[in-house]
Amino acid sequence: MHILSERGVNHVKCPSQDVYSSASAKKRGTIAAQGALLSLLSLFSFATYSAHVTDGPYVFLDQGKENTAYWICQSELKQTPIANNQLARPNDCGNLPQPVRHSEAPQVEADTYTHAGKIIALSDVHGQFDVMINLLKAHKIIDENNHWAFGDGHMVMTGDMFDRGHQVNEVLWFLYELDKEAQAAGGRLHLLMGNHEQMVFRGDLRYINERYKTSTELLDRSYDALYNKDTEIGRWLRSKNTLVKINNLLFMHGGISPEWVERKLNISDANQLFRQHLDDKKEDLKQNDLLNFLFFTNGPTWYRGYFKDVLSEQEIDHILNYFKVDHIIVGHTSQERVLGLYHNKIIAIDSSIKNGKSGELLLIDQDKLTRGLYQGEQEPL
Repeated sequence: MHILSERGVNHVKCPSQDVYSSASAKKRGTIAAQGALLSLLSLFSFATYSAHVTDGPYVFLDQGKENTAYWICQSELKQTPIANNQLARPNDCGNLPQPVRHSEAPQVEADTYTHAGKIIALSDVHGQFDVMINLLKAHKIIDENNHWAFGDGHMVMTGDMFDRGHQVNEVLWFLYELDKEAQAAGGRLHLLMGNHEQMVFRGDLRYINERYKTSTELLDRSYDALYNKDTEIGRWLRSKNTLVKINNLLFMHGGISPEWVERKLNISDANQLFRQHLDDKKEDLKQNDLLNFLFFTNGPTWYRGYFKDVLSEQEIDHILNYFKVDHIIVGHTSQERVLGLYHNKIIAIDSSIKNGKSGELLLIDQDKLTRGLYQGEQEPL
């Protein structure tokens, strides 16, 4: 950069220039040396980190691989057989999850529920497994062994499990098992697709954590291929909804814009279109008017209009009336806490869990709306 900038500047000789140039050269040399040292330290740090990566398991459904679990143990690729659907990790692979694989293909669940009892919702975990677990334990949604303890309650995760954090796979396998446990107890886990799920499925990998670069190299697959439709987790995720209506509440990742109402769309048709086109290329989605709306700026996974003062309360009421609900619950736009807008008609639940320090969740019991704080305290919204 110094060579380029010097070539791009015409210097004018003056009596003091030799002294000035000498001092500048020394300064540039010092800066260059510091930069080189930082680069070496960065490379050393990354090499040290890469040598101690543990990750997994990964289950691929390709013929001949469907009964094998793949693991990264101290940056070495290992595999174990899957017997009776149990994924057993190698001995030297840390505390990676050992889930029980579902024996049947995932079923598409309903996207509208009435007469549901207690509900909790959180969003934008972004690979922060430990923060998520601590929060769920503090509010007794799961027990000390990370199993479902919420009875016939409904838990809603409004998207963005992927990207940023270093424990994405732990988050996904935990929710994979919790999904089955909730159903067995008469409850439900609603795992909604966010914009970062869509980005990963399309191969937009700008936000993946460094940890997974080691995994992709050892598994010889791109990161998106670790979760494509021919993987256990990928197949399960592709069965999920993007919007769900529970009682008088509507949940999605980003928000419902007035354009949705203008287009007279319904929840079930939209969910089907999302499932059908999750793997489409961005340019193909852009060429279709409806898909361009659904998947991008004004669609339910990207919309941020509630936070820009662009809508009046009358417009909010119009959207609520269209769906026959009293509240819309969204993630996507980060806050410091669970936040009510427009007299709690819009509730923002992205409480910045992605930062890896703390977070909140929303508890709903009949018409009572409560903030669930990180240590287990509860405050009215």
